[in-house]
Amino acid sequence: MTLVPSLRRSRRGPAASRGPAATAPSRPTAEPTPVAPRTPREPTLRDWIGVLAMVFGQFMAIMDVQIVTSSLLQIQGGLSASSDEIAWVQTAYLIADVVMVPMAGTLSRMLSTRVVFCCAALGFTVASALCSTATTLDEMILFRAMQGFCGGAISPTVFPVVYTKFSGPRLASLMVLISLILNLSSTLGPTIGGYLTDTFSWHWLFLVNILPGICVTIVVWLTIDIDRPELSLLRTFDFTGLVLMATFLGCLEYVLEEGPRWDWLSDNRIFATAIVSGVAAVFFFWRVLSYRQPIVDVRTFVNRNFALGTFYTFVLGTGLYGATYLIPLFLAEVRGFSAFQIGETVVVTGVTQMLMSPFTAQIARRLDLRVMLAIGMALFSVAIYLTASLTNQSGFWELLVPQALRGVALMFCYLPANMISLGALTQDRLKSGSSLYNLTRDLGGAIVLATIGTIMNDRLHFHWNRLIEDINPARPVVQQFLDAQTGRLGSLIPGDPHRAALTLLGRLVEREALVMTFNDVILALATMFVIGLFLMPLVRRPRSQMAG
Repeated sequence: MTLVPSLRRSRRGPAASRGPAATAPSRPTAEPTPVAPRTPREPTLRDWIGVLAMVFGQFMAIMDVQIVTSSLLQIQGGLSASSDEIAWVQTAYLIADVVMVPMAGTLSRMLSTRVVFCCAALGFTVASALCSTATTLDEMILFRAMQGFCGGAISPTVFPVVYTKFSGPRLASLMVLISLILNLSSTLGPTIGGYLTDTFSWHWLFLVNILPGICVTIVVWLTIDIDRPELSLLRTFDFTGLVLMATFLGCLEYVLEEGPRWDWLSDNRIFATAIVSGVAAVFFFWRVLSYRQPIVDVRTFVNRNFALGTFYTFVLGTGLYGATYLIPLFLAEVRGFSAFQIGETVVVTGVTQMLMSPFTAQIARRLDLRVMLAIGMALFSVAIYLTASLTNQSGFWELLVPQALRGVALMFCYLPANMISLGALTQDRLKSGSSLYNLTRDLGGAIVLATIGTIMNDRLHFHWNRLIEDINPARPVVQQFLDAQTGRLGSLIPGDPHRAALTLLGRLVEREALVMTFNDVILALATMFVIGLFLMPLVRRPRSQMAG
């Protein structure tokens, strides 16, 4: 009771100290009791169910980037599209995805994480159903853009929930599961797509999302509720920044996707789009650095660990998307494998990740995350080096060890890179940071795929020219080959057997040039990982609660 008057007097502030009463000796007050640090709440079964549902939704969104790659020919036939036009089925999704990803953080603050995720998951499901009904290329491009736009809002909303609900050992275990699911979604996408198309039809590439999408939406709505909407942010929403960001990232993604096919800036459309992207980028960064409520908080990169963590995520994006693209392409073009045979070969990486997942969390708890990430980067470099020894007979057994080692490396890389970057952020910056984190991974994949196309064209011409210098009919070995093939083909095919022998020789030269090209490009993927190793000393030790 004696403390009440003193507390009331203290609320009067400086005005209460005026006059003679101010000189009277004050009554001694009790020392404030220090507040003990809050112990993180143990996640409940409801938390686990909700977060796993969100992760499964993230799996669907990422898998749909790759699921159509093995079935583009069937979709092309169904839509009566040309080989150049059908690429827009992939490009439309990626452009919309890249535009939406950085916006997800701002939308989550305005509408709440639960509302944004559920609306995105439901929109993704509806767009998938519409894609299955498309009868023209224009309809498919529109519906795929809707699908990519909604899918781009799913991934960034997962990590704020994970870091809010979980900590310590539980966080490490969950991040291992998330890394396994995300890596498998990229690895198994073409395999699952090929199986669905061969067994049913290409329409099932999209129909397969409907029932899981509805279930994910309902479960997340009933189980996840970590924040409240801040509708007052709508009054200061930066529509100018939104337009600039969409123009900058959309045009950039278009240039990266279409540039290799049209010889980059020599094409007028690519050149004009690159100029628009560059100008929009300048105004976009000026806007977000000067506006009071920017659409994306790029100042998050001032945090050193977040900046370096997102760089390592960018590197992982290049390695994951690059290897996932190159190995199936080699098996298809050089070995002539079917979609099912390719799936049997590349599944080794996914199986290795599943075998490693029980141990990854234990390693993360006992090992400095920087050391763990360095080991993963080094293992990935070695795996890429071993892969870059392809021959025209390379298949499952020749790729077994490199792919298994790559699976181990990915499990060593993803978890520490995520915790180093997002674990360094305060709660108020986590949503924006999660959007930027996912954006860097997607841009890493887009940039590496565009670079791969350019390097492959250049190196294929280089190796072809070098090989045909030695393919001279005057050389006894070449003439002996032509004579043997002419005699063999003379009794098998009508027409000129000598011309057929020359055609066969040309195809063999092209095959060998293609094999050497794949080896060059695969070896180039290791460059970024080596650079990442040299930057490792700059990473500060992650916060202990994030490291478990």
